[in-house]
Amino acid sequence: MTPFQPYPPEDFEEFWLEAAAEALAVPLNYKRSLNNDFDLDGFTVETLEFSGMSGRTLHGWFAYPQGARRIPAFLWVPPYGRESLLPNSYGTRESFASLSFNFFGYGPFHQEKYVPGQGYFAEGAESPETWIFRRMFQDALIAVKVLQAQVEADEDRIGAMGMSQGGGMSIWLGAWSPIIKAVCADMPFLGAIDSTLKGKVFRYPLKELTDYMDVLPVGEARVLNTVSYFDTMNMASRCEKPTQVSLGVSDPAARPDNVRAIFDALPAKKALRTYACGHEWFPDMIESNRAWMLENLQKS
Repeated sequence: MTPFQPYPPEDFEEFWLEAAAEALAVPLNYKRSLNNDFDLDGFTVETLEFSGMSGRTLHGWFAYPQGARRIPAFLWVPPYGRESLLPNSYGTRESFASLSFNFFGYGPFHQEKYVPGQGYFAEGAESPETWIFRRMFQDALIAVKVLQAQVEADEDRIGAMGMSQGGGMSIWLGAWSPIIKAVCADMPFLGAIDSTLKGKVFRYPLKELTDYMDVLPVGEARVLNTVSYFDTMNMASRCEKPTQVSLGVSDPAARPDNVRAIFDALPAKKALRTYACGHEWFPDMIESNRAWMLENLQKS
């Protein structure tokens, strides 16, 4: 057990139910390329575009084994940054279909290195209604609907997976999307984040947020109020889907105690995997996450 406990605001459920309702009201509008646009052994990878919040066009890719029909599927949520995840052994799994997209409207295979000047942690952080992660989460909810609509995917066997930002948002999806039936969250971000922000933060990208707190009037109080709605520990307390979490024992970004706080807050079936590494991909995630999804995306 960790010393951290969930601290959801009084209107936490109302806030997120309203955000989810806004996203689910967006008409489903997507288009696939119908071409194999990326060379990945064992999979066809098509590019796609779909309408997100406020009519924005978002771009992603959809991967599936040749001839697939109504097989288990997952949304592959990107980690922090503006680049797209490329289809690889982490973003696809044998006998699964998967979809990933770029949150910022860039192309499905867009690549760029993170620099603090291109970060977005502070964007709109003065209030929970305007923080960029609200809109990003809504776009992820829409992406889940797009995935569910594909003939290759079984509409009743859909999960969410990701690392860091992607791991945290996968838990958020497990909390608020009725479509998501299972979650794998590797080294999820924003766990017990209030305690982190009250201390010294030295690393970017999270330091973007404390830099903003220093220049925003009444910055600390306003930002801490905002993050209380998004803290993945608070979200986990509402996630009743089977959830596997991983942590790195030397992770400086998603610290072990913060990840354990997320895990402890999960109220339903769960598993914790510990890796002897920092904040990085780890090969065991490939098979262990596949096994978790197979176990928990069974036909009813």
